[in-house]
Amino acid sequence: MIIFFIPNTSRAQDPQFSQYYAAPLYLNPALAGINQKGRAGVNYRNQWPSIDANYVTYSAYVDYFFEEQYSALGLIVNRDQEGIAGFQSTNVGLQYAYQLNINYNWTFRPGVEVSYYWRNVDFSSLTFGDQFDETGQVRPVSGENFSGLSSNFFDLALGGILYNGNLWFGAAMHHVLEPNQAVAGGDDPLARKFSLHGGYKIPFSKLSNRSRPNPDQKERSMTPSVNYKQQGSFKQLDLGVYFTLEPVLLGLWYRGLPIDGFNNTKNSEAFITMVGFNTGSTTIGYSFDYTISDLGIGSGGAHEISITYAFSLADPRKPSREVRELRCPVPFIF
Repeated sequence: MIIFFIPNTSRAQDPQFSQYYAAPLYLNPALAGINQKGRAGVNYRNQWPSIDANYVTYSAYVDYFFEEQYSALGLIVNRDQEGIAGFQSTNVGLQYAYQLNINYNWTFRPGVEVSYYWRNVDFSSLTFGDQFDETGQVRPVSGENFSGLSSNFFDLALGGILYNGNLWFGAAMHHVLEPNQAVAGGDDPLARKFSLHGGYKIPFSKLSNRSRPNPDQKERSMTPSVNYKQQGSFKQLDLGVYFTLEPVLLGLWYRGLPIDGFNNTKNSEAFITMVGFNTGSTTIGYSFDYTISDLGIGSGGAHEISITYAFSLADPRKPSREVRELRCPVPFIF
């Protein structure tokens, strides 16, 4: 009875991927089809696997750029399962992006996503008091009734990206409609999420003052990148660098915002390392988050895997219209 009269507020944010540029449609709908052909990809993340309150997230997407229409379509499916209580969220989104060539160097792409969400709580993995008998044995069925703990809703996301051959700036706003996500009645609006991201690719030839290109045409570059996110009271910054040494891809960055802790807690979450391998059309990446927050590395950190496959449906005998491909920071990203 006392608990019911104590004011409590629950806060959380959307799932996140450390390899955010390997999940382009999840990051920004304007990135659909930005490689000027087609892609199909999957992302998997297991956060804090050593504790019961872990988070497992899956994402799969496919997109394609239609050259004659300067337009791209994308389809993304996300699924997230949180903790031992089995809160599950699934959404399917359809994306559209238009490519506008501002001048010879700069291109702007606005994008939009319309999505539908299914959310529910599954208590099948929990045990309740009425399942125990006097000997301590557990009956398989509980008399508790948890039917109706679900919600379905539409949502909207907007995004844009401005880029040239080496530099890009992007912004996205998810949950524009702030839909009601309550699974047990009442009003619980899903807070808007804002993100700003960008980077700059630096070829190693510029660093060494060499004017001659790489003789084997393999990319050698470093790309500092940044991704800032804010959702409700949560603010977070991913800051790091990618190294492209084809066919090997490496990444190292920091996640946190120590100057702005939440509820008097230290907002430094993890150091992240990534290694990947690019075979031309297929790229596989693996990253590990080393937890530096108060939760500690005993939580198991976070493991993440990404697989991206690039393809084209165009007739190879037909000359391609001049288009601008964003190849930053590494080939498998865009």
